[in-house]
Amino acid sequence: MEGLTAMAVGLILFAVIVFLSILFHFVPVGLWITAYFSGVRVRIFKDLVGMRLRKVPPASIIRPKISATKAGLDVDVDKLEAHYLAGGRVQDVVNALISADKANIDLTFERATAIDLAGRNVLEAVKVSVNPKVIQTPLVAAVAKDGIQVRATSRVTVRANIDRLVGGAGEETIVARVGEGIVTTIGSSETHKKVLENPDNISKMVLSKGLDSGTAYEILSIDIADVDVGENIGAKLQTDQAGADLKIAQAKAEERRALAVAQEQEMKARVQEMRAKVVEAEAQVPLAMAEAFRSGNLGVMDYYRMKNIQADTDMRDSISKTTDEEGKQGSAPGAGS
Repeated sequence: MEGLTAMAVGLILFAVIVFLSILFHFVPVGLWITAYFSGVRVRIFKDLVGMRLRKVPPASIIRPKISATKAGLDVDVDKLEAHYLAGGRVQDVVNALISADKANIDLTFERATAIDLAGRNVLEAVKVSVNPKVIQTPLVAAVAKDGIQVRATSRVTVRANIDRLVGGAGEETIVARVGEGIVTTIGSSETHKKVLENPDNISKMVLSKGLDSGTAYEILSIDIADVDVGENIGAKLQTDQAGADLKIAQAKAEERRALAVAQEQEMKARVQEMRAKVVEAEAQVPLAMAEAFRSGNLGVMDYYRMKNIQADTDMRDSISKTTDEEGKQGSAPGAGS
């Protein structure tokens, strides 16, 4: 009997322990006590137990609420829970509100949650708004009007603009716009010496273009960190152009030479064709003479007269060639001595 009683007592104690474990799991009494002594009024069943049933960790809501209350901010628990359920970072939002309040920055809970849900770090934005950050731009190369390349790097000091964090462009846009401004300013300089003498002119001209419009930052200053002279791009381009012109001239000359060769070959072909026609015509002469004899258009005496005329012509040609050769020999140096 006593054994059964001891067993019953053990079962009762076990049941009580299990019940208390389940109770304390659904009802975070320790968190409620912490909130109570921090001046935060939290309802056990409606708030804490309800968060458990909605699968919201009570500590992720109550602890930021305690921090806000201690900082003098009145943030509704339901709004914090709604922001958590929307996928927001509750602790970062509360810390950002506290930092903004201490820095006298006008930041409402709605704007802070909107910035956080937009994917930006609202706490980092508040810190940058209070303490501006420096963005180091990469090396930018540009060519002045005299053809000399100038390379420059800059440091851009920016401050976060809370009003433009939602929908505003980020650091990449600032870097791209500053680089474009540096290229434009160097490219409009008459000589590279003016850029080297007054690098602050680059900062002034770039800063005056309002490059921070539409971005989440406000540009405070642009400082040229380093300026260096690069290659002589103008001379290189002229050299490349001269080489290209030379190749074009060579190509045109080759084209003219090929055309002349083609014309010469064509002329030779025409000469060969004419010679062939002459030979063919000469071959037809005996046939024509025979036909003339048969038809009676040419007599024997006519034939002999023609032969005599040809012989006289050949003799005169031979005498003229001999005379020309003797005249050339007589006009040679030492011929008259």
